Parts: sequence; C-alpha cells; structure tokens
Amino acid sequence: MRIGILGLGRIGAFHAETLSGLDTVESLVVSDPFADAAKAAAERFDAEVADSPEAVLAAGVDGVVIAAATDAHPGLILACVEAGVPVFCEKPVARTMAEGVRVLKAVEDRDVPIQIGYNRRFDTGFVAAREAVLGGELGKLHTVRSTTLDPAPPPAAYVAASGGIFRDCAVHDFDIIRWVTGREVTEVYAVGGNRGADYIKEAGDADTTGALLTLDDGTIAVVSNSRHNARGYDVRMEIHGFTDSIAVGLEDKLPLRSVEPGVTFPAGTPHDFFMDRFTAAYRAELTAFTEVVAGSRPSPCTVADALEAGWIADACTLSLHEHRPVTIEEVRRA
Repeated sequence: MRIGILGLGRIGAFHAETLSGLDTVESLVVSDPFADAAKAAAERFDAEVADSPEAVLAAGVDGVVIAAATDAHPGLILACVEAGVPVFCEKPVARTMAEGVRVLKAVEDRDVPIQIGYNRRFDTGFVAAREAVLGGELGKLHTVRSTTLDPAPPPAAYVAASGGIFRDCAVHDFDIIRWVTGREVTEVYAVGGNRGADYIKEAGDADTTGALLTLDDGTIAVVSNSRHNARGYDVRMEIHGFTDSIAVGLEDKLPLRSVEPGVTFPAGTPHDFFMDRFTAAYRAELTAFTEVVAGSRPSPCTVADALEAGWIADACTLSLHEHRPVTIEEVRRA
C-alpha cells in the first residue's frame, strides 16, 4: 500500500523509517512545512515529496500518518476523513478537549477509520497484563501503580506549548490504565512540585507529579510522573489483585539500581529514551494501522478512546491547581 506522512520531525521521521521497513508498504509520500525535512526523508526512504497535505491526499495514498504539530491535528484529521482516507494521528486529537469533542462529533458518523497513537497498547508487556486482568488471573483488582519518568525535561518551547505534564506525559498512563483494566476513572486528586528547571515553573507547570485515581469499580490507581530521572526513561506498571500481582517493565534495562546486598538485577544498560523503550511497540502500532487501512481490523484506539484519557488529564490539571478532588463528570460539563 501507499502511505502518506504529514510532519517529519523526530517522531515523523521515526514513523517513516518504521513504515519503510514494513512488507505491506510499497511507497511513501511525505510532506513537511520545512522543505529540507521532507527532502531529507525522501532521500533516506526513497519517498515522494508533496508540497502540502492536499497534495499528499491527491497522490493516491491508501492511508495517512499525521505527525505534525498538535495545532494542526484537527484540521488534518478532518481533511483525511473528508477525502475518505484512513488516518493515524499521534496524540492528542487536539490541543483542547473542546476542540477534540468537535472533531469527534464531526467524524463519528463517517465510515473512515481513525487511529490515535497510544503506543503502550502495543507493548508486549502491557498486552500480557491486559490479557491477565481481563482473563481473571488476578481476581478482583484493588491497586494499580503506573509510572512514567523522563530522563530530562523537554525544551522550554515544548513545555510552554505542551498543555502541561498531565496532558503531555501522564496521559499515556491514563490511557493504559483504562486499557489494561477495562475500567473508567471517576475521580482524581493530583499534586505536583517544581524542584528542577525553572522554565517549567514559569510556564505554570509542574516537573514532578502524583495522581490518585478512583476507578469505577473502586480500584485505586496511583500515577507517578517526573521530568527528571537521571538514571533513564522509566515506564512501569504494577497491577495487584486478590488472587495475584503482576508487573510490566521489570526487566534488565529498568532504570533503577538495587542497593540490596548481592542483588544484580537489573543488570542491563538502562533505557534512556522513549523510542528505545518502545521501538517494537511503535512497529506493532503502525503494523496495526496498515491492517486498519486494509480493512482487516477496526481502529485499536479511536478518537473517543483518546478523549477519555484527555478528560482524566484535564481533571488532574484542575485538581493540581485547585488542590482538591475533581470528578471526570465535572470537567466534561465545564
């Protein structure tokens, strides 16, 4: 098949490399506002260059991958849907939930598949955890712990435009908690602090946060996030039930150092980048998109799915600023 790519920054170029290595993808058509980025990708992956999103859609593509700036997501999603072309878009659907809801309303009656990029749904550990939970291996759940710790904060310009740590970083934890447990979040309480880069505080954001989520069956989920984890990129999940407990991410590249005498685990070189930690998941995610394009499977992460994680992020942001518990229904009504 023939796939278009809109946006060739770090993640767009990474997706181009992944797609070019899939047997089902015969050719790529790439476009970026910066002509040099498109030219470099075209030379590297033997792709065609188009000078606009409209030109990509007119080039006979079977599907489109959107890796452009967040502000462009709504318009590009709608353009693909209007053209009848299946679309994969990196999260978030839009910068604000109000705009995301408008996108959902515009596409919900259209027969064009849309997949939003939440790559943890394709990581083998998280897949196994979901199967264990839904298969009843753990019994009734009582506690979930989810962690995302970045090795270093992103640049100031990124932080200022990101929407905050809950919308940019923790939203992955929120999505995977929903997906693994099969439950919805009803209420949150969030805290945060600034112990590192001053520009994060100046942007009105926190660099380290904790969130307590109550799920609709009474399970408690604890989410921990930080922009500062000098040992590496740390993504883990613990799921505790009345019958058994399991963990995702306990492997030799885990960025922790044990101080127990005689313990050599973890023994590998720590993960230091999200692309390192989730390379296989990204490949599986885009392979799934080619199956969506081919019509052999439904979207594994719809616009509606993505918005549910966004509501949790908005609730946590409000909770952090107002120092109080916030229900998901409260932010939906706002």
